[in-house]
Amino acid sequence: MKKLIEAYSIGKRLAMTAVMAGLFSVSAWADDAATAAAPVLDTGNTAWMITATALVLLMSIPGIALFYGGLVRQKNVLSIIMQTMLIVGVISILWVAIGYSWAFGTGFKESGNPLFAIMGGFDKAFLNGITPSTITGTGIPELVFVMFQCMFALITPALILGAFAERIKFSGYMVFIILWTILAYFPMAHWVWGGGFLQEMGAIDFAGGTVVHINAGISALVMALMIGKRDDYKTGHPITPHNITFVFLGTSFLWLGWFGFNAGSGLAADGIAANALMVTHVATATAAAVWMTIDWICNKKPTTVGACTGAVAGLVAITPAAGSTGLLGAFCIGLITPIVCFFMVAVVKPRFKYDDALDAFGVHGIGGIVGSILTGVFATRFVTGENGVEGALYGDWHQLGVQIVATIVSVAFSAAVTFILYKIVDRFVGIRVDKRVEEEGLDIYEHGESAYN
Repeated sequence: MKKLIEAYSIGKRLAMTAVMAGLFSVSAWADDAATAAAPVLDTGNTAWMITATALVLLMSIPGIALFYGGLVRQKNVLSIIMQTMLIVGVISILWVAIGYSWAFGTGFKESGNPLFAIMGGFDKAFLNGITPSTITGTGIPELVFVMFQCMFALITPALILGAFAERIKFSGYMVFIILWTILAYFPMAHWVWGGGFLQEMGAIDFAGGTVVHINAGISALVMALMIGKRDDYKTGHPITPHNITFVFLGTSFLWLGWFGFNAGSGLAADGIAANALMVTHVATATAAAVWMTIDWICNKKPTTVGACTGAVAGLVAITPAAGSTGLLGAFCIGLITPIVCFFMVAVVKPRFKYDDALDAFGVHGIGGIVGSILTGVFATRFVTGENGVEGALYGDWHQLGVQIVATIVSVAFSAAVTFILYKIVDRFVGIRVDKRVEEEGLDIYEHGESAYN
């Protein structure tokens, strides 16, 4: 009997040991799984994304400032520079305060709020909860992602100013652009990139065809129509740029910065970034050559401004497709886009007699529309992978339909928001400068400075 009791006691201890060992193993496995699931800092991706962020900033200052500044007359170049600097200063503050949370917050999603379809929430307002140790899925600090996306928030409203150049009040412009960024850009960024309804629908916009270029380009057209033509604007007789060297320099900075814009949008230093780099350059080079050729045929001379405009059109159109299109798509987009944009600038604009001063709509709006739709044609699993999407050229017509719907939504939303904001700002602040100010130049009257002394 005594031996039986001893045997029972030993067996009980062994069983308890086995149970404890099992619990420890389960706990260790859970800890390992949690550790594996948590993003780990990737120094290569981080270094690339910091570089890409700096490249995208070059697109606004000095890229857009020089490109648009060179296209206007000497008496208005500083107004363009000041409008660009205002955006970089004020919109950066808005972005870290509420913009990032609105676009990429997850508060509404986590709480099950249906409003997540249109905005992220306020959980990351003023970068709440984001520390230097907070890492995103690709192994980069979230603060780097915040700054990368901030550069997109800067370049988008900067594109619009080309439509109403040389005739807008600085005060009215400031109020309008702040409200437009909050009510047009932040929502669109969430819809397409932050988990909103367009992203859920499957729309492809790798780096900003809808969010940036259609959004800005359509708004530019609405502004140009509502503010009216410049007093000395003559249909079919473009006003001569005051400094074409600036235009070339601005284009060069845009081309360079666009490598960060597109190749950085995958958030990693990998094959997708390499593909985006390649197709961006090929489409841009093709578009510049095509526009130069059309210019040569139609106007008897190849112009620097034409080649630069073609390059920008190519940059715009390849943007949404850079993460899903290969070399064939890059060539075709670079070929088709400048033809369509040239037609809009040289034929449609004179026909309808609107004064889109620097062709913000004709290049960015139309280029964005063409690129967004052609993404649904040329997307290929050769780039997107076995489980990725394909375009109509490869048999998937559904994706083309999705791209068309996303494009229509973007056009309608941007036009409506811009129309309403123009009416409000013009009513309470005023948007167009007086006739005398427009005649003598915005630089002296609005800023008390002259670019050339």
